Amino acid sequence: MKYLLITLLFLCSGISAQDSKTPIYPGVMPCASNLPIQKVTNSISIKERISSPQLWYYPTDKSIQNAPAVLVLPGGGYQNLAFKKEGTDVAEWLNTLGINAFVLMYRTPYWESASCKKEIPISDAKQAMRIIRFRASEWNINPNKIGVLGFSAGGHLAATLSTQFDYGKNTFNKRDSVSSRPDFSILVYPVISMIDAYTHKGSKQSLLGINPTNEEVIAFSNELQVKTDTPPAILIHASNDMAVIAENSIMYYKALLEKNIPAALHIWEDGGHGFGLDQAKGSVKSWSKITQEWFLQRGIIKY
Repeated sequence: MKYLLITLLFLCSGISAQDSKTPIYPGVMPCASNLPIQKVTNSISIKERISSPQLWYYPTDKSIQNAPAVLVLPGGGYQNLAFKKEGTDVAEWLNTLGINAFVLMYRTPYWESASCKKEIPISDAKQAMRIIRFRASEWNINPNKIGVLGFSAGGHLAATLSTQFDYGKNTFNKRDSVSSRPDFSILVYPVISMIDAYTHKGSKQSLLGINPTNEEVIAFSNELQVKTDTPPAILIHASNDMAVIAENSIMYYKALLEKNIPAALHIWEDGGHGFGLDQAKGSVKSWSKITQEWFLQRGIIKY
């Protein structure tokens, strides 16, 4: 009943819940560039050529104490960001569930120099996770219920964050000493592998360049990087996804089970790729409801 009332409040208000836009590097930014931000406004509101990554905060009902939070990573082949369809729209849906949402406008490696390509996305994602956890009390967030949700290439970044996090740096900077580990992950038609037989070639080339080494391919094939402390995950895919084949989700799911990590996998017969939240048609339209049920099952939100 509580989440129904929150949903009605958002629907009736008809306004955006976006609260603030926080630069994630207030000081020195690794692999800084002079690229301008270019925005194309259409049905999916694309952002590309991002030089100054930002964290867009969407707070849920402030009467909910110690609420969970989710870092949202839009997809776009590591070239641009489907910032509305797989970002801000999703944040507002999470708000209706009593979840604080943060959409990361992260730098996409397609536009960056070869020496920085593979470092930039994970650097931005780790930094964003640290900021959310460091400021958890300020934002009324439970620091032990901070997850990540990624779509397509954003799903690859979410899985990379889930397998290549750290528990804080040995530094006098209190924010940097905070863990970048997500407590759970939601991966929607994610790119998981960089192995040619399974990967999305555009995302791979944007991230690793034209001729990556075998070591780089292995390092960014997340099905090969799952460890015992990788967080639980739910994976969403369609079997007729011709852009990112469902084997990506299947391999990550199996890798989680091999490490005895709780995991859920849902593959629909149709749905294709890039359906986001509002463009999901047919049976795959239920993915948001199934994810809500998973949140309840995992104790992330309450009945």
